[in-house]
Amino acid sequence: MSDEEKLEEIRKRKLEQMKQQAAQKQMADQQQEAYEQQKYNMLRKFLTQKARQRLENIRMVKPEFAEQIEIQLIQLYRAGRISQMSDKKLKQLLQKLSSKTKKDFKIKKF
Repeated sequence: MSDEEKLEEIRKRKLEQMKQQAAQKQMADQQQEAYEQQKYNMLRKFLTQKARQRLENIRMVKPEFAEQIEIQLIQLYRAGRISQMSDKKLKQLLQKLSSKTKKDFKIKKF
């Protein structure tokens, strides 16, 4: 096998590998999109318009925090602990969550 043939074989394998990676990425993107759509539809069922807007505002500032809140809300809804979430109730929930995540620091002088 000549060097030229070896090089061509390597190119073919690399191209096939790149095609597989592209297909996997496309599939992962589609699954992520389906998950986001399911989550959006679920939240629309029980969040009022103002509550959804508040959640979107939070997402712009703290996307990870908004994701956690959405997951918790969906779990509460599925467990039957909430049926409708108004903006006022969402604010109360957010206050509870933010008070748990805040840490108090005390500096002691020796």
